[in-house]
Amino acid sequence: MLVSPYGRSTCAWQVGLLWLAAACLAAGLAWALPDRPQWALLGLLPFGSGLFVLSFYRDPERVGPSDPTLFLSPADGVVTDIAEVDEPHYLGGRALRIGIFLSPLNVHVNRVPVAGRVEYVQHFPGKCLPATGAGCIEENEALLLGLRTDLGLQIGLRQVTGALARSIVCAARPGDRLERGQRYGMIKLGSRTELLVPANAGFQPAVAVGDAVRGGETVLGGVSAPAHADAGAEEERA
Repeated sequence: MLVSPYGRSTCAWQVGLLWLAAACLAAGLAWALPDRPQWALLGLLPFGSGLFVLSFYRDPERVGPSDPTLFLSPADGVVTDIAEVDEPHYLGGRALRIGIFLSPLNVHVNRVPVAGRVEYVQHFPGKCLPATGAGCIEENEALLLGLRTDLGLQIGLRQVTGALARSIVCAARPGDRLERGQRYGMIKLGSRTELLVPANAGFQPAVAVGDAVRGGETVLGGVSAPAHADAGAEEERA
Protein backbone atom coordinates (compact mmCIF):
# COMPACT_ATOMS: atom_id res chain seq x y z
CA MET A 1 0.00 0.00 0.00
CA LEU A 2 1.74 3.17 -1.19
CA VAL A 3 -0.65 5.80 0.21
CA SER A 4 -2.62 5.51 3.43
CA PRO A 5 -6.40 5.16 3.01
CA TYR A 6 -6.75 7.66 5.88
CA GLY A 7 -5.19 10.43 3.81
CA ARG A 8 -5.91 9.70 0.17
CA SER A 9 -8.57 12.36 -0.36
CA THR A 10 -6.58 15.06 1.42
CA CYS A 11 -3.38 14.00 -0.29
CA ALA A 12 -4.93 14.02 -3.76
CA TRP A 13 -6.38 17.51 -3.26
CA GLN A 14 -3.23 19.11 -1.91
CA VAL A 15 -0.78 17.41 -4.23
CA GLY A 16 -3.01 17.99 -7.25
CA LEU A 17 -3.14 21.73 -6.58
CA LEU A 18 0.61 21.93 -6.04
CA TRP A 19 1.34 20.02 -9.25
CA LEU A 20 -0.97 22.36 -11.16
CA ALA A 21 0.71 25.41 -9.65
CA ALA A 22 4.12 24.02 -10.55
CA ALA A 23 3.12 23.38 -14.17
CA CYS A 24 1.52 26.82 -14.58
CA LEU A 25 4.43 28.64 -13.00
CA ALA A 26 7.06 26.78 -14.97
CA ALA A 27 5.19 27.28 -18.24
CA GLY A 28 4.60 30.97 -17.52
CA LEU A 29 8.21 31.69 -16.66
CA ALA A 30 9.51 29.74 -19.61
CA TRP A 31 7.27 31.78 -21.94
CA ALA A 32 7.91 35.16 -20.33
CA LEU A 33 11.64 34.76 -19.86
CA PRO A 34 12.98 32.80 -22.83
CA ASP A 35 16.46 34.23 -22.31
CA ARG A 36 16.55 33.31 -18.62
CA PRO A 37 15.37 29.70 -18.42
CA GLN A 38 16.85 29.33 -14.95
CA TRP A 39 13.88 31.24 -13.56
CA ALA A 40 11.63 28.44 -14.72
CA LEU A 41 13.24 26.30 -12.04
CA LEU A 42 11.08 28.20 -9.55
CA GLY A 43 8.27 26.00 -10.77
CA LEU A 44 9.98 23.12 -9.03
CA LEU A 45 9.28 24.66 -5.60
CA PRO A 46 5.57 23.76 -5.47
CA PHE A 47 6.45 20.45 -7.11
CA GLY A 48 8.84 19.73 -4.24
CA SER A 49 6.20 20.84 -1.74
CA GLY A 50 3.75 18.42 -3.31
CA LEU A 51 6.17 15.53 -2.88
CA PHE A 52 6.75 16.57 0.74
CA VAL A 53 3.00 16.53 1.45
CA LEU A 54 2.68 13.18 -0.30
CA SER A 55 5.38 11.75 1.95
CA PHE A 56 3.16 12.38 4.99
CA TYR A 57 0.69 9.81 3.67
CA ARG A 58 3.06 7.08 2.58
CA ASP A 59 2.10 3.69 3.94
CA PRO A 60 4.72 0.95 3.44
CA GLU A 61 4.05 -2.69 4.13
CA ARG A 62 5.60 -3.96 7.36
CA VAL A 63 6.20 -7.45 8.72
CA GLY A 64 7.26 -8.02 12.33
CA PRO A 65 8.37 -11.11 14.26
CA SER A 66 5.71 -13.83 14.32
CA ASP A 67 5.78 -14.43 18.10
CA PRO A 68 2.29 -13.26 19.27
CA THR A 69 3.56 -12.47 22.80
CA LEU A 70 5.81 -9.68 21.46
CA PHE A 71 4.38 -6.17 21.23
CA LEU A 72 5.16 -4.32 18.00
CA SER A 73 5.65 -0.58 17.86
CA PRO A 74 2.40 1.29 17.07
CA ALA A 75 4.27 4.02 15.19
CA ASP A 76 7.47 5.09 13.45
CA GLY A 77 9.66 7.53 15.35
CA VAL A 78 11.97 7.81 18.34
CA VAL A 79 11.30 6.57 21.88
CA THR A 80 11.21 9.69 24.06
CA ASP A 81 10.17 8.29 27.42
CA ILE A 82 9.54 5.05 29.29
CA ALA A 83 7.79 5.79 32.55
CA GLU A 84 5.17 4.60 35.02
CA VAL A 85 2.10 6.85 35.01
CA ASP A 86 -1.56 6.94 36.05
CA GLU A 87 -4.09 5.90 33.38
CA PRO A 88 -7.54 6.34 34.93
CA HIS A 89 -9.71 6.25 31.82
CA TYR A 90 -9.38 2.66 30.57
CA LEU A 91 -6.75 0.78 32.54
CA GLY A 92 -7.90 2.35 35.79
CA GLY A 93 -4.54 2.50 37.54
CA ARG A 94 -0.81 2.60 37.11
CA ALA A 95 0.60 1.89 33.67
CA LEU A 96 3.95 1.61 31.96
CA ARG A 97 4.00 4.19 29.17
CA ILE A 98 6.31 4.05 26.15
CA GLY A 99 6.12 7.36 24.27
CA ILE A 100 7.14 7.67 20.61
CA PHE A 101 7.73 11.02 18.88
CA LEU A 102 6.94 11.18 15.16
CA SER A 103 8.85 13.82 13.20
CA PRO A 104 7.51 15.28 9.92
CA LEU A 105 9.75 12.81 8.06
CA ASN A 106 8.31 9.68 9.69
CA VAL A 107 5.53 7.43 8.43
CA HIS A 108 2.42 8.56 10.31
CA VAL A 109 0.18 5.49 10.09
CA ASN A 110 -0.55 3.86 13.47
CA ARG A 111 -0.60 0.07 13.85
CA VAL A 112 -1.86 -2.40 16.43
CA PRO A 113 0.96 -3.83 18.60
CA VAL A 114 -0.83 -7.05 19.53
CA ALA A 115 -4.06 -8.76 18.46
CA GLY A 116 -7.25 -8.18 20.43
CA ARG A 117 -10.68 -6.59 20.57
CA VAL A 118 -11.42 -2.89 20.98
CA GLU A 119 -13.25 -2.08 24.23
CA TYR A 120 -12.81 1.69 24.52
CA VAL A 121 -12.36 4.69 22.20
CA GLN A 122 -12.39 8.19 23.67
CA HIS A 123 -11.40 11.55 22.20
CA PHE A 124 -9.99 14.24 24.53
CA PRO A 125 -10.01 17.86 23.25
CA GLY A 126 -6.98 20.00 24.00
CA LYS A 127 -4.18 22.19 22.71
CA CYS A 128 -1.65 21.66 19.92
CA LEU A 129 1.61 22.31 21.74
CA PRO A 130 4.91 21.07 20.22
CA ALA A 131 5.09 17.31 20.71
CA THR A 132 8.66 17.52 21.99
CA GLY A 133 7.61 19.47 25.10
CA ALA A 134 6.57 17.89 28.38
CA GLY A 135 3.29 19.83 28.43
CA CYS A 136 1.97 18.16 25.28
CA ILE A 137 1.40 14.84 27.05
CA GLU A 138 -1.23 16.25 29.41
CA GLU A 139 -2.53 19.32 27.57
CA ASN A 140 -2.74 18.37 23.89
CA GLU A 141 -5.69 16.90 22.05
CA ALA A 142 -5.56 13.11 22.21
CA LEU A 143 -7.43 9.91 21.47
CA LEU A 144 -7.21 6.82 23.67
CA LEU A 145 -7.99 3.37 22.30
CA GLY A 146 -8.43 0.52 24.81
CA LEU A 147 -7.74 -3.00 23.59
CA ARG A 148 -8.15 -6.34 25.33
CA THR A 149 -5.66 -8.80 23.92
CA ASP A 150 -6.54 -12.36 22.98
CA LEU A 151 -5.07 -13.58 26.27
CA GLY A 152 -7.00 -11.16 28.44
CA LEU A 153 -4.58 -8.26 29.01
CA GLN A 154 -5.87 -4.69 28.70
CA ILE A 155 -3.60 -2.18 26.92
CA GLY A 156 -3.99 1.41 25.78
CA LEU A 157 -2.91 3.16 22.59
CA ARG A 158 -2.84 6.95 22.77
CA GLN A 159 -2.55 9.30 19.78
CA VAL A 160 -1.49 12.87 20.67
CA THR A 161 -1.44 15.95 18.44
CA GLY A 162 1.43 18.44 18.09
CA ALA A 163 2.17 21.88 16.68
CA LEU A 164 1.77 20.67 13.08
CA ALA A 165 -0.53 17.70 13.69
CA ARG A 166 -4.13 18.93 13.86
CA SER A 167 -6.11 15.83 12.88
CA ILE A 168 -6.27 12.46 14.64
CA VAL A 169 -7.77 9.60 12.65
CA CYS A 170 -8.90 6.41 14.39
CA ALA A 171 -10.92 3.97 12.30
CA ALA A 172 -11.39 1.46 15.15
CA ARG A 173 -14.65 1.23 17.09
CA PRO A 174 -15.61 -0.67 20.26
CA GLY A 175 -16.21 -4.31 19.37
CA ASP A 176 -13.83 -4.33 16.41
CA ARG A 177 -11.38 -7.18 16.12
CA LEU A 178 -7.85 -5.92 15.34
CA GLU A 179 -4.94 -8.07 14.25
CA ARG A 180 -1.32 -7.61 15.22
CA GLY A 181 0.32 -5.07 12.91
CA GLN A 182 -3.02 -3.93 11.44
CA ARG A 183 -3.42 -0.25 10.55
CA TYR A 184 -6.02 1.48 12.70
CA GLY A 185 -5.44 5.20 12.14
CA MET A 186 -2.94 8.02 11.81
CA ILE A 187 -2.05 11.45 13.15
CA LYS A 188 -1.90 13.74 10.14
CA LEU A 189 1.51 15.45 10.06
CA GLY A 190 2.83 13.35 12.91
CA SER A 191 3.20 13.97 16.64
CA ARG A 192 3.22 11.39 19.43
CA THR A 193 1.92 7.86 19.95
CA GLU A 194 1.97 5.98 23.26
CA LEU A 195 1.69 2.35 24.32
CA LEU A 196 0.21 1.88 27.80
CA VAL A 197 0.45 -1.47 29.60
CA PRO A 198 -0.70 -2.16 33.20
CA ALA A 199 2.25 -1.69 35.53
CA ASN A 200 1.62 -5.07 37.19
CA ALA A 201 1.49 -7.00 33.88
CA GLY A 202 5.19 -7.84 33.93
CA PHE A 203 5.86 -6.08 30.63
CA GLN A 204 9.56 -6.10 29.76
CA PRO A 205 10.63 -3.25 27.44
CA ALA A 206 12.96 -4.22 24.60
CA VAL A 207 13.76 -0.59 23.69
CA ALA A 208 15.38 2.37 25.42
CA VAL A 209 14.92 6.12 25.28
CA GLY A 210 16.49 7.42 22.07
CA ASP A 211 15.89 4.25 20.05
CA ALA A 212 14.42 4.61 16.55
CA VAL A 213 11.42 2.34 15.97
CA ARG A 214 9.29 1.32 12.99
CA GLY A 215 5.55 0.75 13.31
CA GLY A 216 4.42 -2.84 12.86
CA GLU A 217 8.02 -4.07 12.79
CA THR A 218 10.10 -3.08 15.83
CA VAL A 219 9.49 -5.06 19.03
CA LEU A 220 8.80 -2.75 22.00
CA GLY A 221 8.75 -5.57 24.52
CA GLY A 222 6.63 -8.46 25.68
CA VAL A 223 4.70 -10.16 28.44
CA SER A 224 5.07 -13.84 29.14
CA ALA A 225 2.24 -16.09 27.95
CA PRO A 226 1.46 -17.35 31.48
CA ALA A 227 0.86 -13.77 32.64
CA HIS A 228 -1.68 -13.27 29.83
CA ALA A 229 -3.34 -16.57 30.59
CA ASP A 230 -3.66 -15.72 34.29
CA ALA A 231 -5.30 -12.39 33.43
CA GLY A 232 -7.81 -14.14 31.19
CA ALA A 233 -8.57 -16.76 33.82
CA GLU A 234 -9.19 -14.12 36.48
CA GLU A 235 -11.59 -12.32 34.15
CA GLU A 236 -13.56 -15.51 33.52
CA ARG A 237 -13.79 -16.25 37.24
CA ALA A 238 -15.03 -12.70 37.86
